[in-house]
Amino acid sequence: MIQLFNGDCLEVMQDIPDNSIDLVVTSPPYDNLRDYNGYRLDLHKTGKELHRILKNGAVCCIVMQDQTKNFAKSLTSFRTILDWVDNIGFKLFETVIYKKNGISGAWWNQRFRVDHEYIFILFKGDKPNYFDKEHLKIATIHSGRKLKSGGNRKKDGNITKGYEKIVSETKCRGTIWDYTKVKKPIIKREHPATFPDEIPYDLIKCFTRENEIVLDPFVGSGTTMVQAKLLNRNSIGIDVSKEYIELCKIRLDEVSGHRIQEASKS
Repeated sequence: MIQLFNGDCLEVMQDIPDNSIDLVVTSPPYDNLRDYNGYRLDLHKTGKELHRILKNGAVCCIVMQDQTKNFAKSLTSFRTILDWVDNIGFKLFETVIYKKNGISGAWWNQRFRVDHEYIFILFKGDKPNYFDKEHLKIATIHSGRKLKSGGNRKKDGNITKGYEKIVSETKCRGTIWDYTKVKKPIIKREHPATFPDEIPYDLIKCFTRENEIVLDPFVGSGTTMVQAKLLNRNSIGIDVSKEYIELCKIRLDEVSGHRIQEASKS
């Protein structure tokens, strides 16, 4: 199933049933950093709708950063997540740092270069329904070597005894995900704010099973939907911009092998 809607996500999501979506992967248009033909987003109302339509145990992944104005960060990302947790009912599973190739920007001579964004991973209910990080493992530097581990300090101040072990070939990826070496497809450059294909690929594979439903309410160039299709997941995409819907169709056509039709709001 692939469903693509052109419209305000708050209006379109009203027709999505309660407790029906398995995963959200998206990047909302925050802090007016891009011109989306005058469109303004209510992040609180968006969070309420997402929470309603997500299943218990479903996960919501939000890629965000903050605007810099008068030398200060807006903190929109943190305010949003606190609101969604404190007032809507989400729980924060983890905050991942998405490492990217930063550009200097207007404040380059008075600030640090910004080469990261946040991936806030939230969930509804008691715990995520599905979690498999096997594909996220990374190579270890000392693979095959025997190393001695130092002891850990316990709560009471005592230190546990160290031990020796053979270092495995791979280890768990931490909370800094490096996407500095990936390349964007040329067609994605028609959208002003895209993230690497690898982000939704990694999140979809980690938090869903095949044939489950992935939603992107700000679908943009269609990155989330393309990766959902490649991973044999169903997907729903929404965007207020007709231009970006058409861009998304082109990319989906390529991976689907047939013409994707825009769905109509009931």
